[in-house]
Amino acid sequence: MSENFQVDLQGIVDLLSNHLYSSPRVYLRELLQNAVDAITARQSVEPDAPRRIDVQTADGVLSIADTGIGLLPDQVRELLATIGRSSKRDEIGFARSEFLGQFGIGLLSAFMVADEIEVVTQPAGGPATHWVGTADGRYALSATADRAETGTTVTLKARRGAEQWYKHATVVELIRLFGALLPIEIRVNGEQVTDGKAPWENTGAMQRAELVGYAQDKLGFTPFDVIHLNNPGAGLTGVAFVLPFAANPAERATHRVYLKRMLLAENVEGLLPDWAFFVRAVIDTSELRPTASREALFDDGTLEATRDALGDQLRGWLVRLGNTDPAKLDRFLSIHQLGVKALALHDDEMLQLVHRWLRFETNHGRMTTAELQQRTNQIRYVTTVEEFRQLAAVAAAQQITVVNGGYTYDSELLARLPEVVPELSTSRFDPTELSTSFDSLDPDTELRLRPFVQLAQDALDPVGCEVVVRAFEPAGLPALYLVDRSAQFASELRATKDRADALWSQVLGALDTQDDSRPQLVLNYRSPLVRRMASLNEGELTQLAVEGLYGHALMLGYHPITPADSALVNRSFLGLLDQAVPTPEDPTP
Repeated sequence: MSENFQVDLQGIVDLLSNHLYSSPRVYLRELLQNAVDAITARQSVEPDAPRRIDVQTADGVLSIADTGIGLLPDQVRELLATIGRSSKRDEIGFARSEFLGQFGIGLLSAFMVADEIEVVTQPAGGPATHWVGTADGRYALSATADRAETGTTVTLKARRGAEQWYKHATVVELIRLFGALLPIEIRVNGEQVTDGKAPWENTGAMQRAELVGYAQDKLGFTPFDVIHLNNPGAGLTGVAFVLPFAANPAERATHRVYLKRMLLAENVEGLLPDWAFFVRAVIDTSELRPTASREALFDDGTLEATRDALGDQLRGWLVRLGNTDPAKLDRFLSIHQLGVKALALHDDEMLQLVHRWLRFETNHGRMTTAELQQRTNQIRYVTTVEEFRQLAAVAAAQQITVVNGGYTYDSELLARLPEVVPELSTSRFDPTELSTSFDSLDPDTELRLRPFVQLAQDALDPVGCEVVVRAFEPAGLPALYLVDRSAQFASELRATKDRADALWSQVLGALDTQDDSRPQLVLNYRSPLVRRMASLNEGELTQLAVEGLYGHALMLGYHPITPADSALVNRSFLGLLDQAVPTPEDPTP
C-alpha cells in the first residue's frame, strides 16, 4: 500500500525563504525578476506595450507595480500557490529562455521580510484577481476591482525586525544594485533610479575612462588594464579588469555576473579558468544557467565552453601585450609574478602561456626565458641564493651562464620548462663542473708545486677537504670551495648520524654509502697571494695560510661551518697573528 508524503507547507516556505537565499536583500531582486518576466511576456504579444516598474515604499509597506502581462485566476493558482511544479509554468509561457525566472519559487523570498504577500493582477481582457499568501502556508484567492491598466502589483508589509529593508534609501540602493542594467524604466516613489546602460556598451573616446571609473566605484580599485570579453554562444558581453595589486592564486577569483541584465551575484566563482586569478570580470549573459538560489552559475557544458572561450581571450591579451608592449607586460609580471609562477608550477596552460616572459636572475643580469634560450638550449641553475652568490662571479668569468633558482618557485619552474619547450634542456648546476673549465697548470709548475700541495692537503685532511690548484678568473679570488651534491649529502648524513641517538645512528649508518667524493678547495694560481704562499719555505706558516683561505672560502660561499671547521679557522687566525706580531722577549709579570 502506497501513501503520499506528508508535507509541512509552513516548513517548506521557511526552508525556501530563509535558507535558500544568502541574504534578505534578494527579496527585491526576486520581485524585480517577476516584474521583468511579466513585461517581457506582454511584449512578446504587444510589442508597443509600456515597459515600466513603479515602486512605492513608506511606513513599513512596499509595493511594486509592473505593466506586464497579468495573470488569469487559474494561472495565479498555478504560479503562486503551487511549489515545485514547472509544467503549468511552461504551458503559460514563462519557461522560455528570454525570461529571468526558471524556478517559480522567487516570490517566496519575500517571506524573509514579510509575513504576508498581497498580489493584485490584471490580464488584458480578463478579470482582476486578488491573492494573499501568508508565511504559515495559507493563501486566499478572490476577485477584485479591475486595475487601471494591465499588469500586477505586489504589496508587502514589514515583519517585525525587517523594517530596515523597506526604507527608501535601502530600496533605491538595492534596485540600483540588482536592476541598474535593466532596459526598463524603474521608479521609486516617482524618481527614476536606473538608466539601463552597461558601461562596456558605451562607445567613443571616453569609454575606457568610464570603465575605469566603474571599477573604482563598484569594485574598489583602479585597474591595471581593461580587457573586453565576448562570447556569442553564451550571449555574453562584458569586461575583465586586471588587478593592480598582487592576488593569491590559491583563492578562487569571484566575478560580478548579470543574467539578462539582472545582477545574479557579485561573487560568482568558476566563470574564468583558475589560472586567471589576476582579473575580476563583470559580464552579462543570456544563456548561462543560474542555480536555484540565483546566486551562482550552474556548472554544465555551456559554462565549461564559456570558461574556455574567455580563457582564450585573456591569453590573447597576454600575447598581444608581449608582442606590442613588452614594458607593460613586465610591469604586469612584476605585480603578479609570484602568483603567476605559483600557478604555472602546477598549471600547464599558464606555464605554456607565460614561460617566455618569466624573468630569472642570472650571473649575466636578469633575463627572460626567451633570452636565455637565445644564449643556449641548456639552462643550468642552482637551487639556493647562497650557492649562486658563491659561483656567480667565477662562472661568469668562465663564460658559463648560471641561473639563480633560489627564489620562490624558480628552481621548480626551471625544472618544468622542458615539459612545454621540448627543445629546451634544464639541469641543476653541479659546482664541481666549474673545475673542469679551469685551466690546468703546465707539468713543470705542477711538479714544482707538489710539496706545497702536500702541505696544504695535510692541513685540510682533518676536515675532509681535497686541495687542488688551477688557474682561473677572476685573479682577485684566491680560493674557491666546491662541493658536489653527493658529497654534500654524505657530509650532512654523517653529521646527523653523529648527533642522533644509538637507534637512529644505526638507521642512518645503513644509508651511508661511504661515498669517497670530497669537497674541494680550489686554489687559484693566477692569484698573487696563492703564488706567494706557494713560495714560502716555512711549512707551518704555509699550512696556517691554507687554513685561513679555507675559512675565507667557506664564509664567502655561505657554507655551513662545522665544529671541526671552526677549530681549524681559529687555529689559523691565532697562528697567523702569532707570526705577525713580533715577540723579542716575553714580558715578565
